Amino acid sequence: MTTAWTPAERTLFGTAPSLVLSAGDGGHPGVEVGMVVVQGDLHVRAQRGVGSRWFLAAREYGRGRIEVGEFGRDVLLETDGDWDADALDAAYRAKYGAAATLLAGPDSRAATIRIRPDLSGPLAPPSPHA
Repeated sequence: MTTAWTPAERTLFGTAPSLVLSAGDGGHPGVEVGMVVVQGDLHVRAQRGVGSRWFLAAREYGRGRIEVGEFGRDVLLETDGDWDADALDAAYRAKYGAAATLLAGPDSRAATIRIRPDLSGPLAPPSPHA
């Protein structure tokens, strides 16, 4: 396991229906997406694949912010990885049921992002929409 998420954070991600992800320095609007935890790591997928605007922003900036309810944290966004696509598909199906089909195709699989906490500095203040 390569995560630095706390057990409480992993529980939150496992039970919350979605998160808001903003890529870059906070000057970009966030997108609400479903997420799953696999082997302790937090993952999201872009339904529209690697051409999705927010996936491209995640790839370009490599960092951003997530918000889940009142919880917010600066994060690192990893778009190039060799993650277990089948395990991610299974996690999406277990959490979202039939709707997970939208995130299990080859385009979505190619647009997987692993989100890790950014431990390099203090947490940013909550965003105004939280």
